[in-house]
Amino acid sequence: MNERSGQLKAIDRLLTIMDELRAGCPWDKKQTMQTLRHLTIEETYELGDAILDNDLEEVKKELGDLLLHIIFYAKIGSETQDFDIGDVANGIAEKLINRHPHIYGDVKVQDEEEVKQNWENIKLKEGKKSVLQGVPNSLPALVKANRIQEKVAGVGFDWEQPEQVFEKVQEELSELQEELKQGNADRLEMEFGDVLFSMVNYARFLDINPENALERTNKKFIKRFQYLEQKAKDSGKTLKEMTLDEMNVFWEEAKKV
Repeated sequence: MNERSGQLKAIDRLLTIMDELRAGCPWDKKQTMQTLRHLTIEETYELGDAILDNDLEEVKKELGDLLLHIIFYAKIGSETQDFDIGDVANGIAEKLINRHPHIYGDVKVQDEEEVKQNWENIKLKEGKKSVLQGVPNSLPALVKANRIQEKVAGVGFDWEQPEQVFEKVQEELSELQEELKQGNADRLEMEFGDVLFSMVNYARFLDINPENALERTNKKFIKRFQYLEQKAKDSGKTLKEMTLDEMNVFWEEAKKV
């Protein structure tokens, strides 16, 4: 058995199991797209955690969980005769072929940026009214800001040099400081949002994913703070009983661990 046939056999096995569960398991029979939605979001975040941790064994497991959800949605779609897993696979296959004319047509591209620009232009030709139409409303704000900026850059609405973006960051910080003096809470929040948006844009020019960067810092902070908590416990104190100077000793230790 070659590699491809083995993969297809594994997918077929999963499809069969899904049919059996949907027919015989009380929990699986009860599920709808709406009841699965929040679970799918949770699985996606778990996959994201595994990727950030570079835990490939866990990535494999989480991909399996997500694949199960895709199969589940397709099974529900087939029961209402709206679509099945074949329609899903063929739909994305056709989209990929249509959006890669440099592979499946005679279009020539120089680099990745041209591919991204072609991608957005093709989507507009497909009937999209806006390049931002494909950005989900429910995305977390930081991720959404990054996607918005990537998409508008794809049609040429962008800065030319990283230095220009950094100047914009500094400009937004100055405006934030001015609003801080005025004391208007609503305006202050707006200007703070502008600072974050410009920082996300700067990250893109530095080829940094801001979501990944912030999550790495979150994980680093959690690890160091938990080290601090443990050291305080070992010394018979609570954090509230310690001075900042005492806590800082353990914090500096945590940086070296």
